[in-house]
Amino acid sequence: MSDFLWTCADMTQAMRATVRGALPEGITGISIDSRSIAPGEAYFAIKGEVHDGHAFVEAALKNGAGVAVVEAAQRDRFPQDAPLLIIDDVLKGLVDLGIAARARLGGQVIAVTGSVGKTSTKEALRRVFEAQGETHASVASFNNHWGVPLTLARCPATARFAVFEIGMNHAGEIESLVKMVRPHFAIITTVEPVHLEFFSGVTAIADAKAEIFAGLEPGGVAILNRDNVHFAHLQKRADEYGVSRIVSFGSDLSADVRLIDIALHPTCSAVHADILGHDVTYKLGMPGRHMAINSLAVLAAALLMGADLALAALTLSKVEPAVGRGLRYQLALVGGEAVLIDETFNANPASMQAALSVLGAAEVGSKGRRIAVLGDMLELGPEGAELHRGVVDAVNNEQIDLVFCCGPLMRNLWDALSTGRRGGYAEDAAALESQVLAAIRAGDVIMVKGSKGSRMHPIVSALQKRFPGNAAHDDTAV
Repeated sequence: MSDFLWTCADMTQAMRATVRGALPEGITGISIDSRSIAPGEAYFAIKGEVHDGHAFVEAALKNGAGVAVVEAAQRDRFPQDAPLLIIDDVLKGLVDLGIAARARLGGQVIAVTGSVGKTSTKEALRRVFEAQGETHASVASFNNHWGVPLTLARCPATARFAVFEIGMNHAGEIESLVKMVRPHFAIITTVEPVHLEFFSGVTAIADAKAEIFAGLEPGGVAILNRDNVHFAHLQKRADEYGVSRIVSFGSDLSADVRLIDIALHPTCSAVHADILGHDVTYKLGMPGRHMAINSLAVLAAALLMGADLALAALTLSKVEPAVGRGLRYQLALVGGEAVLIDETFNANPASMQAALSVLGAAEVGSKGRRIAVLGDMLELGPEGAELHRGVVDAVNNEQIDLVFCCGPLMRNLWDALSTGRRGGYAEDAAALESQVLAAIRAGDVIMVKGSKGSRMHPIVSALQKRFPGNAAHDDTAV
């Protein structure tokens, strides 16, 4: 069997490309980054918002790329003997190659979307399926107009399971992507007030998420959150798209896949659930009730896709938070340690509440405090001020001891906080950094969260630099 991901002949045919130079027989992978490309991979010169990949073609070839895919309009800037596949539009070529990859794939395909929990659910599915057969999955959050076709194009024809994350911040985006992926199963984790800046309301967001049904294969299954207030609307939309089967998950008594009981621990959870008639108890290696609910969808998908349910449940104990999505670090301070929870990848009202709930359940030292360092939640439109002010309810309910606020929108939360809970406020992370560093002491648990655009990660880096420690791992038996 060939070790090639693609033969160059098949790539040429799929993209209707013109060949220039001496091409290898095939390529072993696909990259859009000349810095990390591996020898033998194909380099696609994608035009990004900041950089044009054509500027890095020669670097990619120097670093071992077997072939570069470039636009016809830019072919003359490269040596005549350079191994090139020339097409009119590189992104369109990547889409065409992705479509060809899907056409040759014989395995089962699942797609995940939702306002919150897409990536963690995708990663849990990846871990579960990898333990049971050849699995291909989206890297990081490659869930947009170039990430989805790139993930498809990278998919081996021999994969038994393929897992795709599909994101959006405008109507119409999911439909075009899911029609490439053509999943047999689709999960919508939840619908929440996210990207409100681009929608008339949350119902419109639900409609946009429901576009995932447009690409379901005939006989495909929709897996929906029964606890979400928009379940009935999503169910109706699924019916309108002609979805033949809907499987619901959650704590609602009518859910097909139901949470029976849960024991929440600081860094994990013990879950008892009914998975389509199978009584299952398992440890989930990520804390939080929201993670446990999404794990129900993972196990439902595993069972429906022919995986071994017992092994899938066992594998969930090995699933851990990713960088920027709840990963924990130990900080070494005078007199002891503190724990840092990095939640800086993104934020919206639902994920903020979930993160504060996890912080509220965290175990602190004898003189430790639960400290939240919060940056703006972006793309919330006219409701932004009120949604930030409303975070005070979660702060109070979870008994967070100290809150630092960063950004003009978080000023609304700052003004709503009681005096005793106010740690500090600044317009940006750089200005807030010194206040946070000065406040930390042994025994504290510090959670830093904000939208990616609020740039809160420098505070995480500053804490790690000032109080160097290690990534924290929990071996709690539950």
